[in-house]
Amino acid sequence: MCDTGDQQTTAAVLVKEPPATIVEMLKDVSSYEGEDAVFECRLSRETTQDAQWFLGDVPLQSNEMNEIRVQGTHHTLILRKVTLEDCGPISFKVGQHTSAA
Repeated sequence: MCDTGDQQTTAAVLVKEPPATIVEMLKDVSSYEGEDAVFECRLSRETTQDAQWFLGDVPLQSNEMNEIRVQGTHHTLILRKVTLEDCGPISFKVGQHTSAA
């Protein structure tokens, strides 16, 4: 704000978060039925952007079957006690960037 006594003006600053990119891509995982399957990727920076894991076209959430962890730039998906029905593509998406295995 600038105030000269008889005149006044104000302005605002808007800071946007730069988009994160995926710098460590997902790798294919093979597991025996009943074991856990662990998928990991790393982003270029910590971000508040929505990051989402998918099994096929189905978005995943943390629950008793899936554990999703975020530690800084490191994102991990653990599929608990996989079955043959869990076979298929896993993908991770943040912003406009996607990695798949």
